[in-house]
Amino acid sequence: MEFKHLRHFMRVARAGSVSRAAQELRLAQPALSRQIRQLERELGVPLFTRHGRGVRLSPAGSLLLERAEAIAHLVHQTREEIKEDRAPQGGRLVLGVPPAAGRILTPPFVARFQQAWPQTALHMVEGVTSSLQEWLLEKRLDIAILHNPPHLESLDITPVLTERMMVIGPPVRSKAQPRQFRIRDFADLPLILPSVAHNNRRLVENAALEHGVRLRIKLEVDSVAFAKAMVEEGLGYTILTYAAVQDEVSRHRLRAYPIVRPALLTMVNVVTLRGEPNLPHLRGGFDILRDVCRELVRDGEWVGTRLC
Repeated sequence: MEFKHLRHFMRVARAGSVSRAAQELRLAQPALSRQIRQLERELGVPLFTRHGRGVRLSPAGSLLLERAEAIAHLVHQTREEIKEDRAPQGGRLVLGVPPAAGRILTPPFVARFQQAWPQTALHMVEGVTSSLQEWLLEKRLDIAILHNPPHLESLDITPVLTERMMVIGPPVRSKAQPRQFRIRDFADLPLILPSVAHNNRRLVENAALEHGVRLRIKLEVDSVAFAKAMVEEGLGYTILTYAAVQDEVSRHRLRAYPIVRPALLTMVNVVTLRGEPNLPHLRGGFDILRDVCRELVRDGEWVGTRLC
């Protein structure tokens, strides 16, 4: 039984779908299905029951998930203990942030954290929310900033602020182009969005579903930078926070249009893994990160946000 196969099994269990897990892992679905069947042959029991919308853990699968998570924790803990032998005295903090939020909050957070905890090694990681969530569950991160994370029992989620989503368009606006959009208007837009594994895509799709709107997905692009470049070239529209396009809007490379009646909001949360040791430098990092987020909103530096 290979550890890699156990990690892939955990991803299928969390996703509830072999096809979705394969997308997240960037594996071919048949290859992932073969790994699951191999695990089932080795153990002699089915690990999932199949249904129309995906898969559900069998009793044996639930037991394996519990043990696999314990093994993953032990592997991570061993790796971190080895790393800490080389780290400065005072421990180590690994923080994961999305690109747009990271650009705003990372400089003040780093300055304040290093002043408060000068002996602690600080490691910053950038990624989209779906990747950061995975790394947090795999214990590769201590703290993460996540947009709209699922309410899993293993996560401690602290909502900090809400951020308005905007329709992002090319720099030149036609005369027929509205100055703001409603969710029902999404049906008329050629959209450039990430794949269904991403939280931003699910947020937009859920809003469309609630309003009876069928989206026109022109391109699936799992990169904010690529999506912005394609919008700038006039290939379509995307939906992002203002923070993600603030620089491009100020240089007139993109336009940001409000979404109104109702607004489309994403919630920004500070998230940790439940049950982990509450070490002083980790608790201090959490408090500093939360306070920096709140101050950026109150001081008007994080545009389009409101405190929870």
